Amino acid sequence: MQPRILSILLAVALGVLHPRSAEVSGIVFEDANRNGTRDAGESGIAGVAVSNQDAVVTTDASGAFRLENAGTGVVFASTPDGYRAIGPFWRPAATRPLAFALERDSASAELTFIHASDTHISLASLARTQRLRSLVDSIAPTFVLITGDLVRDALRVPEAEAVGYYELFMKERNAFRTPVFTVPGNHEIFGIERDTSRVPITHPLYGRAMYRHYLGPDYYSFTRGGVHFVGFNTVDIDDKQYYGHVDSVQLAWLERDLERLPATMPVVTFDHIPFFTTIEGLNGYSDRPPAPSLITVNGKTTFRHSVSNAGEVLAVLRKRRHVLALGGHMHATERIEYEMAGVKTRFNQVSAVVGNSRGAGLESISGVTLYHVKDGEIDAGRFIPLDGPR
Repeated sequence: MQPRILSILLAVALGVLHPRSAEVSGIVFEDANRNGTRDAGESGIAGVAVSNQDAVVTTDASGAFRLENAGTGVVFASTPDGYRAIGPFWRPAATRPLAFALERDSASAELTFIHASDTHISLASLARTQRLRSLVDSIAPTFVLITGDLVRDALRVPEAEAVGYYELFMKERNAFRTPVFTVPGNHEIFGIERDTSRVPITHPLYGRAMYRHYLGPDYYSFTRGGVHFVGFNTVDIDDKQYYGHVDSVQLAWLERDLERLPATMPVVTFDHIPFFTTIEGLNGYSDRPPAPSLITVNGKTTFRHSVSNAGEVLAVLRKRRHVLALGGHMHATERIEYEMAGVKTRFNQVSAVVGNSRGAGLESISGVTLYHVKDGEIDAGRFIPLDGPR
């Protein structure tokens, strides 16, 4: 089947062509035999948040939920503490029946997780992602966060090439024994550099839709170890350019997501383009294409490689205990700490899985950061290089 025809059929199945067309309902249940299907005697789970990336509802006493529409075409269950998902935590809104299987997680008070970023997967760099998987297998953390730029490029290439990179990433991600949570980077945004991609805006997988087809919600949440994790899409689109920004729909969703949490619960965010970074200052200003330092959107000029409306987003996050923000994009490991409204927040980026990076005469070593969580407290993290001693 031709890639163009296939992508249209996939988009129809996902519901992205008419994402808000109909009411969505389903159930969240405890999957006692872990087969991913609700069998006789398996009860629903009350009080679980479910979202279409716009509205946030909670399941009733029987585990049932109802959303007025399909939102972006993707529905996810924000897995609560004490549970973990069996199979995907998200489904295309058009799925029938729409059911989320969870199992109890008795060891959730203490956990470890790995923060990795910028795999930029292609056949040429495949060994780097496989090296990451080998490291993860040896450490056996509770889960892995990969903060974007998963594929070599979908921005400026034709559909067939972009699909090839996505399918390669999915094959490798599915080989991990540890759950992997991702968010999109700028290189996941399909076709927007139309002068080189030759992809029309009318393409059903244009922009964010290709990521959603393969990997589901581009922003979402879950709770583990007494910590609430929020994955953002910090890559916005202005015609043919990307830039760091959290759009208004996502910001409104964040308000709804957080308002159901205890005020004292720590929040960790993870995204691609960071809220703050020192790397732009180290590398220096650039006006060279394809990604200069500045961008002008709606008459306002701002930095492109950090979140231009970080203040708005942080104002919402500071209503809770936002203790750690994880980012990528800069291909460098950096640690920044600010105290705002009496809460210390760490803004930590990690270097690129794809390899070492040079800038301003400095070299950033390819690696990941391992964090340990106990009783809701997150340690400083330990950087582990992908090459050399561990």
